[in-house]
Amino acid sequence: MYRVWNFIASYSVLLIIGAVLALIWANIDATSYHHFVEYPLWFNSMIGVDIGHWTHAYGEAAHHYEVGDVEKVLTMHYLVNDALMALFFAIAGKEVWEAVILKNGSLRGKKAATPLFATLGGMLGPIGVYLGLAMFLGSDVFDAVSKGWAIPTATDIAFSYLVGRIVFGAGHPAVRFLLLLAIADDAAGLIILAIFYPSGDLAVEWLGLSVVASAAAFVFFNWLPRYLDRGDQARPRSTWVRQKLSYWPYAIAGVLSWYGFAQSGIHPALGLLPIIPAIPHADRAFGFFAEAEKYLHDLLNEMEHKLALPVEVVLFFFGLLNAGVEFNSISEPTWLVLAGLVIGKPIGILLFGWVAAYPMRLGLPAGMRTVDLIVVGCVAAIGFTVSLFVASVAFEAGPVQDAAKMGALFSFGAVFLSLIAGKLFRVEKQNT
Repeated sequence: MYRVWNFIASYSVLLIIGAVLALIWANIDATSYHHFVEYPLWFNSMIGVDIGHWTHAYGEAAHHYEVGDVEKVLTMHYLVNDALMALFFAIAGKEVWEAVILKNGSLRGKKAATPLFATLGGMLGPIGVYLGLAMFLGSDVFDAVSKGWAIPTATDIAFSYLVGRIVFGAGHPAVRFLLLLAIADDAAGLIILAIFYPSGDLAVEWLGLSVVASAAAFVFFNWLPRYLDRGDQARPRSTWVRQKLSYWPYAIAGVLSWYGFAQSGIHPALGLLPIIPAIPHADRAFGFFAEAEKYLHDLLNEMEHKLALPVEVVLFFFGLLNAGVEFNSISEPTWLVLAGLVIGKPIGILLFGWVAAYPMRLGLPAGMRTVDLIVVGCVAAIGFTVSLFVASVAFEAGPVQDAAKMGALFSFGAVFLSLIAGKLFRVEKQNT
């Protein structure tokens, strides 16, 4: 996972396989598919979905289980979406953290200003189209779908970068612009998930557990050994902590932080993010998923590399457990999500990118034209992974959620839209 291309090849293939299998399975035998998704792994009173909610979702088959006096059930869906997807968001969060905090970080300084401003347009545009069309369709539709306003704001990093390379060529400055935009978009998406889509009743005092876990990991296993080693080039204490303890203190802190998020009502898939700043990291950034990272031996990069294979497997199951939508579920939310992505994204990115480049005088990267913003907007309209995730938390399981998920899946159509836009606006591919 040292190159972006390897990141995409690994993640996208397994994710697509999982999604395709889910679509086939759900449309052949919807009952067995949904029983698999909601399959109970552990009845308990600590983590999982509410037992009443699970009983309703699982149907009559729930009565075959001797549940006992418990409050929650750990299902396949909860395990993947709420627990294991935390690893995926941790990798995205790590790249954002390095881009913001480290020297030469891609999201620092004037060079990132135009892509960041375009990102704002790439989120407000879809929201405006989604809610505007929903209002046009009437109050009943608006009331039913309004909670899903954030679904079309997402940009799938992997697929967008893959298509961007095909349309622009690997060496075109628009590809880097697109990658910056996609990462910033997902960073904003994490904030939206935390604020607007709590997983239950808020109990913010539980976040104290996350804060304490992160602070303790940083102080005792990062700052203190370095402080004690000051002036000693051999760095014996830091070396001992790194060799003997490795990533285990941060893994334990991560589990505690995740549990704090799960109990606080904020979506637990974000639960590892507070631990990232506590982990020893490199002193400079080389770009998102840069090849140079394979030569870095700081603990943060090594942990990311070790997570590569597990996250690939997690994304396969994410596709399998979330993309199983019956084709007869297509309805208004499908077209609203799709319109938000394929109409709102290009318009928003073009408008805000133009304002940043010219009236605000921030400029565009050398070699990038204004019309390239339209093509970038079309490529960024591929929502898929994060759009599916937001749809799963924005709506309760049922027809509206299924219809919204279908819109996220249909955003693959933006691939063809991007190719057409590239030809129409005469994009000159730059492969080096």
